[in-house]
Amino acid sequence: MGKKKKTGEWKRHRVQALWALLSNSYLAGFAKGRIYRGPLKNLCVPGLNCYSCPGALGSCPIGALQAVIGSWNFKFAFYVSGFLIFIGALLGRFACGWLCPFGLIQDLLHKIPFPVKKGSFRGDRILRKLKYIILVLFVLLLPLCLTDVLGQGAPYFCKFICPAGTLEGGIPLVLLNKSMRSAVGWLYAWKNALLLLTVLLAVIIYRPFCKYICPLGAIYSLFNPISVFRYHTDREKCTGCGACARACEMQVNPVENSNHAECIRCGKCIKVCKENAISYRKPAHIKTEVHKS
Repeated sequence: MGKKKKTGEWKRHRVQALWALLSNSYLAGFAKGRIYRGPLKNLCVPGLNCYSCPGALGSCPIGALQAVIGSWNFKFAFYVSGFLIFIGALLGRFACGWLCPFGLIQDLLHKIPFPVKKGSFRGDRILRKLKYIILVLFVLLLPLCLTDVLGQGAPYFCKFICPAGTLEGGIPLVLLNKSMRSAVGWLYAWKNALLLLTVLLAVIIYRPFCKYICPLGAIYSLFNPISVFRYHTDREKCTGCGACARACEMQVNPVENSNHAECIRCGKCIKVCKENAISYRKPAHIKTEVHKS
């Protein structure tokens, strides 16, 4: 436990928990079994936080994007797209590491003792491409192409895949609302099976949803190399000890690429580097380095 504190994990978890509480602070929703529909729901939050969570004050950007991409509400579509670009360009996957409630849940699940903990394995790198396929297919193409008579697409990712929505929205609403309990069917069972699988995998593998499934992480990952908030490795200070690569549970080597698409900016590499070779921002007098992905 002491080792975890040295890497600053619990400080990050406190920030994650505080943000999760702030963005899900509509307590009346839990008491009434209904979701908040006030003006704040028109605003997106940076992380994957289900619109249907009884306490949610804002909207999940992935859910919002699916809701408007196939409709004529272009103004809101531009807002969601602009929001994703803004957060990505500003923070990259920092939002995944510090501001995503479902990321916090996976972090805590992985701390549960288990005989086998898997880091990298055969097929891991290929599986990480799956989140980009899910982004293109379930978040963009299906809602855009398969529309109803009114020209509106369904939120296919939320409907068929997202375990965060099941945990934060589906289960609480069914438990709190009697009318919804009588309407559950095969889809609810399917989503709960996916959630259970995700929970079990999170105990064994660090953040499996973030690595292989999350379309929001896929979007933010594209901005990691160019975001305002990014890491820099000073090659003159680095001794090549490998401590940073061993500490990274996303299996990123900061010496090879400080701003890899899989880096969630958790800060472990910075904490374990005895030479202070890794920093949050690039010194002005050092030229930008080009790294291989």
